[in-house]
Amino acid sequence: MAPTEQQAPFHSRDRQGNSMSSHSISLTATLSEYLHSVSLRESQLQRRLREETAKDPMARMQISPEQGQFMALLVRLMGARRCIEVGVFTGYSSLAVALALPADGRIVACDVSEQWTSVARRYWTEAGVADRIDLRLAPALETLDVLLAAGGAGTFDLAFIDADKTNYLGYYERVLALLRPGGLVLIDNTLWSGRVADPEVADADTVALRHFNECLHRDERIDLSMLPVGDGLSLARKR
Repeated sequence: MAPTEQQAPFHSRDRQGNSMSSHSISLTATLSEYLHSVSLRESQLQRRLREETAKDPMARMQISPEQGQFMALLVRLMGARRCIEVGVFTGYSSLAVALALPADGRIVACDVSEQWTSVARRYWTEAGVADRIDLRLAPALETLDVLLAAGGAGTFDLAFIDADKTNYLGYYERVLALLRPGGLVLIDNTLWSGRVADPEVADADTVALRHFNECLHRDERIDLSMLPVGDGLSLARKR
């Protein structure tokens, strides 16, 4: 949906049937430029990675720079040292997280693409954080199972899921087991350009995300907040 200068309030009902209304500002191109001008602290290296990725036909898979900066802030707020990333693409999110980690911090980064992660490796090396990123080129479910089998349950601080949508629940369950109490999992694309709210859309990815969101909403093991950041970012804190 194209951004507009004003957006009508969204009306829904709570679990008791009471009417609720809320309003989120629409991020126009002009307002986005302003946001970047007064908030974004992106390095030249990060910007070059974004610009190189923008030439890729699948560039839409890259997170926004403000989301990367938000993730880095969360890493610092939590004092995170052990992180997991499911879905690396060209490495912008892992670069943002690695730069925010202390020198002894580590990320286990899961992906299956040698082509895209070869771009990531170049930038990780140039940034001096390649030693903080443990890239595992294998199906992420397998990698997460290996971590669990090796005694990794309850030892990670933060995780980011941004991969194939039909496996989101599988990734989430494994990541939740790997997180310590108080650990945080971030899940990308949970608003899916609004398609999750359109009952007429029934492709496999949309149906999977819709089901995933409903499962998180009912999950009493976590504290939950879904934010209209980027394409929708859900934050789940393990209780």
